[in-house]
Amino acid sequence: MPVRNSPTARQLRLGAELRKLRERAGMTSTEAGRLLGTNQTQISNIEASRIGVSVDRLRTLARNYSCSDEPLINGLISMIGDRKRGWWEEHRDHLPANLIDLAEIEHYATGVRVSQVINIPGLLQTPEYARAIFREAVPPLLPHEIEYRISHRIKRQAILFRDAPPPYTATIHEAALRMQFGGPAASKAQLDHVINMSELDNVTVLVIPFDGTSFPSAGHGIDYLQGPVPQLDTALIDTAHNGTLIDATAQLERCRLVLDRMEGAALKPDPSRDLIRRIAQGI
Repeated sequence: MPVRNSPTARQLRLGAELRKLRERAGMTSTEAGRLLGTNQTQISNIEASRIGVSVDRLRTLARNYSCSDEPLINGLISMIGDRKRGWWEEHRDHLPANLIDLAEIEHYATGVRVSQVINIPGLLQTPEYARAIFREAVPPLLPHEIEYRISHRIKRQAILFRDAPPPYTATIHEAALRMQFGGPAASKAQLDHVINMSELDNVTVLVIPFDGTSFPSAGHGIDYLQGPVPQLDTALIDTAHNGTLIDATAQLERCRLVLDRMEGAALKPDPSRDLIRRIAQGI
């Protein structure tokens, strides 16, 4: 297989997961290469995602590593994918790598759970609201950089409207609903849009009211992207400095617990929608 100059996020994850399986089996790359009928360099290149791996070779590696978890193996096979790159690649020269990786992982996610305390979640934002958010970036973004980010964000939203869309649950604090980014008109239009989106069959919007119970969050947003099996989940932690993609088992477990508790502290979907309507009417 040809050497890759810039492997995608899923290709990198596949290589990393194969390395984990090998290390869990207590096997060196030299030993793994010998069992596969190749050498240490080939195994290292597969694990570094410099070259791809076929379905047959992946199954052979899994067998050599004594991995009998068929759902995990099938999940890894699904990450091999085709050779075509997605729409997000056209943004690679203009946006930070983590945003490109987010769009790719999101596109293949089997489910999405997000939480936000200050902003409306990205997949629910209108262009006007997103523009107002990006204008507040520090350091300031140039006008064309803002437009690239808006285009990327709107294209990401297509996953909610495609055939067989993934289930999407957004937990939003009331504070985010009352922040008037872009002014009253843009804010009201944004809230109306959230209400409309919440009525889609695959979208659930939950609101944590000001007078609700406590919840475990320091204001950082979480985008939790479910893979074909839990071991292949990915989370993005949104901070003031940058977004960080994580896939370590302990970190993913912590994110799930935080989301569980935030969703538990929120109103049910219908009361959440009613609260959003009251806030929008008061603008």
